[in-house]
Amino acid sequence: MVEIDFQETLFYFLGGLGIFLFGIKFMGEGLKNAAGDRLREILDKMTSNPFKGVLAGILVTVLIQSSTGTTALTVGLVSAGFMTLRQAIGVIMGANIGTTATAFIIGINIGEYSLPILFVGTALIFFFKKPILNYIGQGFFGFGALFYGLGLMSGAMKPLAQLESFSQLTLTMSDNPLLGVLVGTVMTVIIQSSTATIGILQGLMAEGALELSAALPVLLGDNLGTTVTALLAAIGTTIAARRAAMVHVVFNLIGAILFMIMLQPFTLLIAYFQESLGLSGPMTIAFAHGSYNVMNTIIQFPFVGVLAWIVTKIIPGEDKHIDYKPNISPLLVEQSPSVALGQAREEVLKMGSYAIEGLNEATKYLKTKDKKHGELVIQYEEAINTFDHAVTDYLVSMSGHIMSEADTKLHTALVNAVRDIERVGDHMENVKELVDYQLANKFDLSESALDELEEMIELTVSTYTEALEALKTLDKALAKDVLVKEDRIDKMERNLRKKHIKRLNEGTCTGSAGIVFVDIVSNLERIGDHSVNIAQAVLDED
Repeated sequence: MVEIDFQETLFYFLGGLGIFLFGIKFMGEGLKNAAGDRLREILDKMTSNPFKGVLAGILVTVLIQSSTGTTALTVGLVSAGFMTLRQAIGVIMGANIGTTATAFIIGINIGEYSLPILFVGTALIFFFKKPILNYIGQGFFGFGALFYGLGLMSGAMKPLAQLESFSQLTLTMSDNPLLGVLVGTVMTVIIQSSTATIGILQGLMAEGALELSAALPVLLGDNLGTTVTALLAAIGTTIAARRAAMVHVVFNLIGAILFMIMLQPFTLLIAYFQESLGLSGPMTIAFAHGSYNVMNTIIQFPFVGVLAWIVTKIIPGEDKHIDYKPNISPLLVEQSPSVALGQAREEVLKMGSYAIEGLNEATKYLKTKDKKHGELVIQYEEAINTFDHAVTDYLVSMSGHIMSEADTKLHTALVNAVRDIERVGDHMENVKELVDYQLANKFDLSESALDELEEMIELTVSTYTEALEALKTLDKALAKDVLVKEDRIDKMERNLRKKHIKRLNEGTCTGSAGIVFVDIVSNLERIGDHSVNIAQAVLDED
């Protein structure tokens, strides 16, 4: 009987797992940073239909080495209105296929080169100043760490093949596949990475400690367990975000059920691949992982609409939809600048309305501390920034065209309004960040301070809304009223600062709470200034 040093085995396994997980994360971050904003652009532009969404999901997941990361990015884009739920389903299917790339990489036995790869990564990080080379270095370092950690894990698992109790467990999983699915699910939930649990499976197969018939149910459980991370990420978010996360669960659950029913023919298929292609144990698992996800996608792809219907029934309710894409046509600029200007005004007003919605969400966040309101503030701010770039470029493209005097004045007013609305969005986000600061430092504002802020927010939103209405109707009386209201905001700011100092002197307010209070008041006053700028453009006749 072979004696096993369990402490040494455990330490090598845990250390190897830690290095392996760090390698995956570091490699993914390096690749993601090297790609920059292109990842989001890929998902935004390549999702016009579910099939393109599958391709986008594969590409992005291969780049960032995390199906959970792709799913989280997709959840954010759905929530923000960049893509529909049907498009997201395609991306999530693609993410499941893309995540198998790591298993194939692991299947190629290059573990003996892990240390030189680590050195190359380190050299690129420490000896070069260009950020792109540093990011590539991160990728190399993570890649090397992945294989080094895998080598430590495999070495630790080698003695397990000789343990009678472990052999008995693998036989039980072969006879009872449901136990294997449960083991795989629990492992992935604990480690929070299906790639890591697949890597462990590959290590066990490499050492001959696991039979294929026992490994495949565990593999199905790994794919099921990875959905828990997406579900946890969606807690407290918008309905759209929760639905996108639920798609991930339903898709993998249906896949696991189907392949449990077809487990025997699936096992025979993988065994055929292994024998005919002369695959190693790790590469056999990679082929099984890839085959399962590709076949699952092919089977369920025609039912994208059904999946969308199922998750809508599981998570009912109306969701707040933010349209990120301005409705502007460059052709109109050439054909009729006057009509194009009218179209631009509608989009500027829509952009302005997002700032109102964002301010309302920031107010709710201040009152309730519910994070979903804070997330909506960020989404409205992102929408405002997207509109800012698109509408500004659209208005600039009109500058070279002949316009009437009235249209020229409106054009100038809209160009200035876009800038002011974008700044309102920044101040709205500042309020949200101040509430974040309050939550992080665990202090409360006094009831009197909250009441004062609520009163000032109400006046500020009313003033800003009136400025937008004045821009919409070119009503000078409304514009003049904005100036009167903004004067009230200035007086209120001075008055609230005095009350704040009084509370500090009386000891009813802490320094941290005072900072948040004064900064929120200051941001509201600035929003009032930008409201005046919009109104002033309407009043300006010269």
